[in-house]
Amino acid sequence: MLKPDLLGLVTRGRLHLDAGDPAGAARLLAEAAAAAPQDRAVATDLARAYFDSAQLNRAERAFRDLVELDPTDAWARRGLARTLRRLSRAEEALTQDRLADALGG
Repeated sequence: MLKPDLLGLVTRGRLHLDAGDPAGAARLLAEAAAAAPQDRAVATDLARAYFDSAQLNRAERAFRDLVELDPTDAWARRGLARTLRRLSRAEEALTQDRLADALGG
């Protein structure tokens, strides 16, 4: 469970995501993720915020962190594949897509 101050950061970050401000969300969620690096929900929101704001190198790192936290997370692997594809790294993306498919995602 997140501490109240971190919960506030995450809540505000999610509000920014919902309002169509992924860059603003990323700033808040990055702070929360630094304080709670093992929290998968925060890491997931951060990866989405980076991807949606086209911060693709950061999105790649965030999705890789998610995969490291849970190698069976098909959603994270699919997000990593989409990010790699946008970075013009189609062969790496295909590998992640195949892993996501194998995991049922």
